Amino acid sequence: MQVSVEAGEGLKRKLKVQVPSERVDEQVDKKLREMRGQVRLQGFRPGKVPMKVVAKRYGPQVRGEVLDEVVRQTYAEALEQESLRPAGSPQIEPVNLEEGSDIEYEAAFEVIPDIEVSGIESIELTRPVVDIEAADVDRILDRLRKQHAEYAEVDRAAAEGDQVTIDFEGKIDGEDFEGNSGEDVPVPLGEGQMPEPFEQQLVGMQAGETKTVTYTFPEGFPDPAIAGNEAAFEVTVKKVEAAELPDADEAFAEKLGIDGGIDGLRQRITESLERERDQATRTRVKNQVMEALVEQNDIELPQTLVDSEIDQLRQQARERMRQSGAEGDEPELPADQFESEARRRVKLGLLVNEIVRANGIELEPERMQQALQRVASGYEQPEQVMQYYLQNQEMMQSLQLQVMEDQVVDWVTEQATVTDKPMSLDALTSGVEDEDNAKAE
Repeated sequence: MQVSVEAGEGLKRKLKVQVPSERVDEQVDKKLREMRGQVRLQGFRPGKVPMKVVAKRYGPQVRGEVLDEVVRQTYAEALEQESLRPAGSPQIEPVNLEEGSDIEYEAAFEVIPDIEVSGIESIELTRPVVDIEAADVDRILDRLRKQHAEYAEVDRAAAEGDQVTIDFEGKIDGEDFEGNSGEDVPVPLGEGQMPEPFEQQLVGMQAGETKTVTYTFPEGFPDPAIAGNEAAFEVTVKKVEAAELPDADEAFAEKLGIDGGIDGLRQRITESLERERDQATRTRVKNQVMEALVEQNDIELPQTLVDSEIDQLRQQARERMRQSGAEGDEPELPADQFESEARRRVKLGLLVNEIVRANGIELEPERMQQALQRVASGYEQPEQVMQYYLQNQEMMQSLQLQVMEDQVVDWVTEQATVTDKPMSLDALTSGVEDEDNAKAE
């Protein structure tokens, strides 16, 4: 087999491959002989059909199948011979496939660039240090009490923490829009069921009162038809109810099915908050590591991978629009809308893969098992979820990638300078970077 490589612009390469005709002819002859024992043709006994007849009847089909196999095999061999790492599937163009002569074809593709990850020792990370306080547990306990509140109708204006039942009808420039109306809709004020600017205008209303409530939909709203537009809603309050919260006592814990009474409930909440803290801490450190890797390493990106990532991001955007009922007959989402994020993801993927390759990082089975258990623990029947994952190759591969990324983050963290920073749980989970500045504001 003869192979030559032609370098094109940037990361583009073209392989020219020539395969001796004997390699194809031998495989065709072998397949035809294997077929001969199974071929049944009128006038011949089973297994006794002459090779010339078999070759005439099935030769072209078998040769086409063999050519596909030979091209796949020799392409892989040529890549190994020339030490090339393709970034995606090749575009293969036949040059000569004529019977009786050497097979020739060309394969065009982009290669993974040579990468040397730099700047790891100079990375500075801030790692949150968070203690779970009694106030954090109290906050969750209060949230549980609100979720199990009973409401009693009151004859007064609605206040924060009350629940109002409303009818509403909205219009944009005098026109209806999808989802613009509702009847007997319960709205617990302050719970975020409705956008805060909308809810705030309901505070102070009484049963039987009607008023116009305005709300401007954000620019990033899933439905482009109403995104960025101001809507005027005619809202009628039909009922105002005050919340009556259950006491945080043994009976409440029993109602939630928690052993150990109120102390057992508080312990369960504490454990849940510790898991939330640990995950948020990992995420905070991981984001810093990834951002530092992107900033400190400038590499050429295969456009093939960028285009593929754009397609994935576009598909995810379509799915979000479909779930929100806003897909409709919208025009094709432009590629440049996703270009920046796609390039960032491709760059990170290449850098992470190079760190794994260059440092011999291998997937740790114990961490993989822990990750699987962590995912399954969020469901009522974790054993069934774990079994589902184990039987789904695509989902397992996705989880393996996450675990490998976490291992890379740990490896980078060991090389970097890490400063521990005390922080409240609320600041950690809300994504606040500088708690002191946030309080000052």
